[in-house]
Amino acid sequence: MYKKYPFFAVIPLAIASTAVTSISQCLAKLPPLIPRETLFGNPERTNPQLSPDGKYLSYIAPNKNNVLQVWVRTVGKKDDQILTTDKKRGIRSYFWTYNSGELVYLQDADGDEKFHLYVANIKSKQVRDLTPFKGVNAELIAADRKFPNEILVGLNIKDPRKHDAYRINLSTDKSTLEMVNPGTVEQTVADPQMKIRAVIATIANGGKTLSVRETVNQPWKTVRSWGPDDEGSAVNFSDDGKTLYIESSDHANATRLLSLNIATGKESVVAQDQQYDIGGVLVHPLTRKIQAVSFYKDKLAWQILDKSIAPDFQAIAKVHRGEFRIVARDLADKTWLVGYNTDDGPVYYYVYDRASKKSQLLFNSRPKLENLSLAKKQPISYKSRDGLTIHGYLTTPVGIPSQNLPAVILVHGGPWSRDTWGYDPLAQWLANRGYAVLQVNFRGSTGYGKQFLNAGNREWAGKMHNDLIDGVNWIVQQGIANPKKVAIMGGSYGGYATLVGVTFTPDVFAAGVSIVGPSNLLTLFSSIPPYWESERARFYHRVGNLEKEADFLKSRSPLFFVDRIKAPLLIGQGANDPRVKQAESEQIVTAMRQANKPVEYILYTDEGHGFARPANRLHFYAKAEEFLGKYLGGRVEPIGNIQGHSGVIK
Repeated sequence: MYKKYPFFAVIPLAIASTAVTSISQCLAKLPPLIPRETLFGNPERTNPQLSPDGKYLSYIAPNKNNVLQVWVRTVGKKDDQILTTDKKRGIRSYFWTYNSGELVYLQDADGDEKFHLYVANIKSKQVRDLTPFKGVNAELIAADRKFPNEILVGLNIKDPRKHDAYRINLSTDKSTLEMVNPGTVEQTVADPQMKIRAVIATIANGGKTLSVRETVNQPWKTVRSWGPDDEGSAVNFSDDGKTLYIESSDHANATRLLSLNIATGKESVVAQDQQYDIGGVLVHPLTRKIQAVSFYKDKLAWQILDKSIAPDFQAIAKVHRGEFRIVARDLADKTWLVGYNTDDGPVYYYVYDRASKKSQLLFNSRPKLENLSLAKKQPISYKSRDGLTIHGYLTTPVGIPSQNLPAVILVHGGPWSRDTWGYDPLAQWLANRGYAVLQVNFRGSTGYGKQFLNAGNREWAGKMHNDLIDGVNWIVQQGIANPKKVAIMGGSYGGYATLVGVTFTPDVFAAGVSIVGPSNLLTLFSSIPPYWESERARFYHRVGNLEKEADFLKSRSPLFFVDRIKAPLLIGQGANDPRVKQAESEQIVTAMRQANKPVEYILYTDEGHGFARPANRLHFYAKAEEFLGKYLGGRVEPIGNIQGHSGVIK
């Protein structure tokens, strides 16, 4: 049974008055209110990269219209210039090609995820659409220094359900079909000669197969398979093309890094941890040698495989506190860009010179955060009701005791992902407003091995939700949270968990905030993007089968339990979301209004699966802050006049 907590509305008047006075006195001792613009506005600069020849440094920063663009400077000079001309949405990811002075980036239209691949040239200042095909979703497959004028790209031109591989010539922009996808291939891997020689495909039971070929003229050979409860993917080929590095949980609990001999099929373990899955892989830019791997435990942990970089890692670790990652390096491997992630400040980027072992600060992502009283993000763990160890993170307000606070359970999306340590604008925002914030890596979260991952199978609105409720019980039992003032909030799966929270456990939460959360698993699986079709069997295995188990999926869908809702709900939705369609939010809003349940709904007409534009982020979180303040009692910054948002309050 869930532990039931009465709401503050039914507390006797004298007790309620005392509680309000206590909260007000407590909030008065908090540090100054941090403006939402500082937390949710665009970064000042972020995502620095080096061109392969080491001549240029690039980064993402807003232009005068506050739209994120790619900027470039010549290394050693201060000739920074804007390279791209995005008009509205802003650029978030880009990659240098090996064609001198050119980089590529992906961009969609208003969140529809129909990404086009663009190339920008430093000298000509021109930006060209390499994939000018209507309705197509582009995926970058490979680029290699030996073939600087070419890239391999996946495009679903012929069939929206599958990505065929195309070779695009960067000099002529011509695209040529390289490999036809039979419809099941989800990962395509090229060797150092830019030839596709490995593919991972899905199979009917929700598992996968790995097929390889020694040359493109030889037939495919399936060399291994994974069942639906195992994880497997490819990393890269060795420089001689004879070895394929893969990640696999087969014959182990946690995903390991393996080397696969293409000719013999023999596998060898390269790196592993008994409990935690492989995270990042650091590969030498010339030799393709795997030099280090990371495992994400409570925090990031590195395992060095190539001893030649051990002195570099030792030197880097001393430069700045927090986790570090190598975010870029030139082909000569003389210069690295290193990012340092902290929980109470911006990301700091340094230029590291390997010869001297010296580092120089490049910039940090958000200088306005530096002198603020930001909260620490503490790793925590507790036992679930059935004995699993559940890990997570706790953020509490600065300057006041962590006792009897209003609290927010902030649920990550995926659900096959996880929360990590480090700066989190949502957690900082909530803590600054006076809330304790608990982020739970419930069963089904990734990174903790396949037993923990598979414990979430068929447990949407079941044991996965129990883990969240056990988290509520834990934070209350610790004396940190006031049981009458706990809200649940999240996006995507976290939005679904919010809807589950207010329907399946209506006496636990005082309020809920759902962002692009599905309300009906039947309609969710009936409307997935066409290019996810190869993953359908895996969804069915992990969640439930639409064709065979409609009643089961209905029993896990919040839409059909609206009559149970007691807590007020705020819902935010992107009109162009291809994953969780607009109907997912609107059908539960309609049902709640017909049942006279308290709901507020905001539709953003130029967004998709989340809020990319800063004006929309600022608007939604302003409304969420007002909403939480009303029902939980935290501090509220006035909404003010937010220019340029597309939110329609329905």
